[in-house]
This record gives sequence, structure tokens and C-alpha cells, in this order.
Amino acid sequence: MCLAVPGRVMNVVGDDPLERFGQVAFGGVVRRVNFAYVPDVAPGDYVIVHVGFAISRLDQEAADYALGLITELEQANSERFSADGPAGLPPPGEGWT
Repeated sequence: MCLAVPGRVMNVVGDDPLERFGQVAFGGVVRRVNFAYVPDVAPGDYVIVHVGFAISRLDQEAADYALGLITELEQANSERFSADGPAGLPPPGEGWT
């Protein structure tokens, strides 16, 4: 399964539509991304990125919704897992098949 995550375009470099690239911020992580599939992207836009390519643009509302879901998953994950290990799972070696 692949996961594509929304990120905010920081800058765009290049005039050739097939060779345009720039930096996209995903929270505290910034990555270089190719914009060949979204030639009209501009700084400040939100894009969905998969394996280094922006594959679609998102409006602010859709980006906020997706990022909110990711935040909820992170919170649920931190509540479920503690420093002692996953809650509700048997210790390693017991009950695993």
C-alpha cells in the first residue's frame, strides 16, 4: 500500500513543464518534488506527492481536512502505544502465529 501525503509548495524552479521542480514542506520535513504532472502549481499551493512527483493540487479546505485526519491518527496511535509497548497485544513470542 502506498501513502500520498499533502504538502505545501515552498518554491518552483524551471520553465520547461517536464523539468519543473521545487521544494514542498510536509510539516517539518522539506523535500524536492517534480511538478511535471501539475504544471500550473505555484508557491503556497498544496499538492499530493507520491514517489517524488506532485500528482495533484488540493484546495486549502481539502488539505486542512487531510492534515487533520493525519493528526487524529497520530494522536490515536500515541494513545494506543505507550513506552511499555502496544496495549492489548500479547508479549513477543506469546500468541503470535
